[in-house]
Amino acid sequence: MDSSGELSVQFDDLFKKAWEEDVVPESEGDGAPSEVESVKSETEGSKDDESIGANEPELSLLDDILSIEAGGSTSTLDGNHVGGAQQRQEAWAIVGGSEGIAERFYELVPDMALEFPFKLDKFQKEAIYYLEKGESVFVAAHTSAGKTVVAEYAFALASKHCTRAVYTAPIKTISNQKYRDFCGKFDVGLLTGDVSLRPEASCLIMTTEILRSMLYRGADIIRDIEWVIFDEVHYVNDIERGVVWEEVIIMLPRHINFVLLSATVPNTAEFADWIGRTKRKEIRVTVTTKRPVPLEHCIFYSGELYKVCESETFMPQGLKAAKDAFKKKALTAVVGTGSYSRTGSYAGASATHDGHRSQRPEHSNRGKQNKHFGSQFRGSLPGTGGGNQNGNGQNSWGSRRSDASLCLLLINKLSKKSLLPVVIFCFSKNRCDKSADSLYGTDLTSSSEKSEIRVFCDKAFSRLKGSDRNLPQIVRVQSLLHRGIGVHHAGLLPIVKEVVEMLFCRGVVKVLFSTETFAMGVNAPARTVVFDSLRKFDGREFRQLLPGEYTQMAGRAGRRGLDEIGTVVIMCRDEIPEEGDLKHVLVGSATKLESQFRLTYIMILHLLRVEELKVEDMLKRSFAEFHAQKKLPEKEQLLMLKLAQPTKTIECIKGEPAIEEYYEMYSEAEEYSKKISDEVMQSPVAQQYLTPGRVVVVKSQSSQDHLLGVVVVKASSVGNKQYIVLVLRPDLPSTAQIPLASSNLQDKRSSDFPEGYLLVPKAKRPLEDEYCSTVTSRKSSGVINIKLPYHGASAGMSYEVRGTDSREFLCICDSKIKIDRVRLLENVSSVAFSQTVQQLLGLIDGNKYPPALDPVKDLKLKDMTIVEAYRKWTALLEKMAKNKCHGCIKLEEHIKLAKEIKGHREEVSALRYQMSDEALQQMPYFQGRIDVLKEIGCIDADLVVQLKGRVACEMNSGEELICTECLFENQLDDLEPEEAVALMSAFVFQQKNTSEPSLIPKLSKAKKRLYDTAIRLGELQAQFQLQIDPEEYVKDNLKFGLVEVVYEWAKGTPFADICELTDVPEGLIVRTIVRLDETCREFKNAAAIMGNSALYKKMETASNAIKRDIVFAASLYITGV
Repeated sequence: MDSSGELSVQFDDLFKKAWEEDVVPESEGDGAPSEVESVKSETEGSKDDESIGANEPELSLLDDILSIEAGGSTSTLDGNHVGGAQQRQEAWAIVGGSEGIAERFYELVPDMALEFPFKLDKFQKEAIYYLEKGESVFVAAHTSAGKTVVAEYAFALASKHCTRAVYTAPIKTISNQKYRDFCGKFDVGLLTGDVSLRPEASCLIMTTEILRSMLYRGADIIRDIEWVIFDEVHYVNDIERGVVWEEVIIMLPRHINFVLLSATVPNTAEFADWIGRTKRKEIRVTVTTKRPVPLEHCIFYSGELYKVCESETFMPQGLKAAKDAFKKKALTAVVGTGSYSRTGSYAGASATHDGHRSQRPEHSNRGKQNKHFGSQFRGSLPGTGGGNQNGNGQNSWGSRRSDASLCLLLINKLSKKSLLPVVIFCFSKNRCDKSADSLYGTDLTSSSEKSEIRVFCDKAFSRLKGSDRNLPQIVRVQSLLHRGIGVHHAGLLPIVKEVVEMLFCRGVVKVLFSTETFAMGVNAPARTVVFDSLRKFDGREFRQLLPGEYTQMAGRAGRRGLDEIGTVVIMCRDEIPEEGDLKHVLVGSATKLESQFRLTYIMILHLLRVEELKVEDMLKRSFAEFHAQKKLPEKEQLLMLKLAQPTKTIECIKGEPAIEEYYEMYSEAEEYSKKISDEVMQSPVAQQYLTPGRVVVVKSQSSQDHLLGVVVVKASSVGNKQYIVLVLRPDLPSTAQIPLASSNLQDKRSSDFPEGYLLVPKAKRPLEDEYCSTVTSRKSSGVINIKLPYHGASAGMSYEVRGTDSREFLCICDSKIKIDRVRLLENVSSVAFSQTVQQLLGLIDGNKYPPALDPVKDLKLKDMTIVEAYRKWTALLEKMAKNKCHGCIKLEEHIKLAKEIKGHREEVSALRYQMSDEALQQMPYFQGRIDVLKEIGCIDADLVVQLKGRVACEMNSGEELICTECLFENQLDDLEPEEAVALMSAFVFQQKNTSEPSLIPKLSKAKKRLYDTAIRLGELQAQFQLQIDPEEYVKDNLKFGLVEVVYEWAKGTPFADICELTDVPEGLIVRTIVRLDETCREFKNAAAIMGNSALYKKMETASNAIKRDIVFAASLYITGV
């Protein structure tokens, strides 16, 4: 990465410098930029990626950060106004603005680098024009729209400029096909996991993983690249491999231009904006929703086609006609069989609703009705049997037979309407094979086509040795091909797949049963596309097809220049899809491009070795962090404004301020308050304790403080308040209040005291106040002669009598005092008040309140969380009472100030956190992974990569930690090369459920040893708070299903024999062994780093042992037929 001239922006330093020079924004405007500017550049201050030229003054950057956008112009610190031109220049993803380019194309691009033998579409002309200008482009168009034209032009420009171009694709088949397509036109090389052809060529085709490892290694070739073409960019959504695209885009140097080709996705501009922002260059976005061949969508039910969508417009009348036919048939079936009359009507009502949701294409042996109604209805419908029988008593064989006849019916229908060739998408390998085999009596080819197929197959398979030519799969597929029927899925041998693809492209294969990879990997349009079902199993669950997936596959219908219209057919068996579901799939919007970025150990280790790019930088630049990083300038601006606000100070009248400490306790107590008051104070036991004389702690009116008081009476008549309490008010001046009877005394109000307080000279106080009567008070009449709240003072302390609700009690104390209700409330005796106040004051020890009732023993609380909360709460109340702020007359004012100061401080720290590396989504995982790498010795305490870490960097095909531990524990030392390579197959084999291999004792022991190592690593990661279940971790990364097969293959057993050892399809066996050769190379490189010559030789021998015959037969695309 070119980091020259980059200077990290230290925000605080810039701010300090600006502050010292009294640079202040002229106006604050409206604050943050409006949300409309979705594809506008971030202001020049993003922390992760910004640089200032050495000759620019530092303050210009601060100007940008502090600039406030208003009315389309930018007000900078020095008062200059920069107009909209600068803003436009900062837009990264540029959508539109291409008007007139297509019309004046040949005038704008007079000297084309590559001439095309056909008329270019508008979007192709626009993209080529921008490529000629040296700009990056993002082209989003439907399948078969002609996006490859743009890639070819980039290759032509690289050849013209004597630079290099790289074409990357997600699937090896695409890479091989493009190599064949480009071979005659350009100087092309091919680099995939198992093939390296002419790596010195100017135009290179490679898988994205190869480009990633080149970038990590810092390969020299990167310097010469002018264009990188990313085909099928929507693959960034792939959960497993999507992260590779992000890594490559982030790491590519800025001098490289991008050509991004994608299916239509809703957030093209957003993705392009992310790339532009990351690379600091404009990306021209060209989107076309026009299909070269328009599509019509039909439902096939009961031998008829019903059109449900045309020209992207849904046609509900077609669906209604199909539903009517369905109901009619269901009714006829009920009447005809004489079965329970509700069955048909029930099926008509529910099959449409539940059929799609529960269909399992692979398990047709469940019987017709069970298959479509799902297991929850099995045997529960009237007239339907359980187990393997349907309502008509048909067994599963009958169901399969009807399935085959339905397929035959459809093919005959399409053949009559001249709608062949057809691709029938089935969502399982099993179903593809069964469907093809069921057409045993169908022959769709003429004698000349049969001859062409035979000659082609003979030439293609002639490169195989005798026994391989007679493999059951090859014999079976050839017999199907002769009749114009093909199958295409991952279980086929690579050479067989290529033969099928090539014959289909020649037009001699009329019916092709395929899985969805055919739509992604092979550019082979057909006249018609058929969907066997609208549900698929995605590795985790059965679900409805997504609109994007449907569009990708449906896009294969309609051959440009041959067909006026492409036909898409959805097969319906025992149900018609619901209108909402069907409409969503047919005309719903495609899945958005979303980041699948995740940190891997190998990524961390590579980045720790590369000085130019830190792991944190990689995280910041990921698509996942795009929106957060985009808002950084707003946040920086906001932070500066917050920091520029003058700080408020609290002046304490009692010396050193203690309000902040008090406020902390107060805030914490508030958290407990609601829970306690609801759960504890409302409980019947607590109510029993709240009797006259009970000492309590009560909330103050402002709720900022709490006061010690005593229950005077339990009253139901005082408004809606339940209790009358007397509370001590140390926050009010201590004065006496004249009883109501003594109104003839001096009534001079002091302006310093709140309303209701009178200062009375001692000489004029009533006699009763001077002498305490010892006579017991008379019986209460229940009359209250004071107006609540009633204020007074006695013994140097103010008090207040008020009505209180039980929710206002904060704490019930374990003390009780004597209360004379009559003298207090009826006689209003100041002596009685004085006695009560003195009793309460006597309970206060220093500043300490009397202890609270025990929550378990006294209040009988059972819930331990409530008990714990109550204990913490009462402790806090005690602590607050000791604080000097408690009872202060300025408490309320200061609490408000403290709240404001704390709020401001929290806002500043929240902004700082959001702008820091810690706020990155993946940061916790990063820290956990770093700890794991330290623990196993891949890096040291200073994050320097050690020998073990360098070895781990080589492990691309298997899980890096397990592979590395396996090597450093010398687990392969006591194994022969054949045994070692067999054990290593567990790293690369991907199928979860397979038959159990039968292993020799030595391999069983090695397998157990490797399994234990993986479990240990899983437990270690879980220990460092990574969300990993050790058992799942091992299941995902070690699959021992092909250990026996690979062992026999390495020993020289013929391919036909090893296929008998397992239920894994031949294609997956070949794929595993090919990837295994790559793993041998990686282990060989690791052995060289470790200096282990014995292991190096062992891996060389193992690689040679597996590289033979049909497994490593060269691709027909590369060698030609």
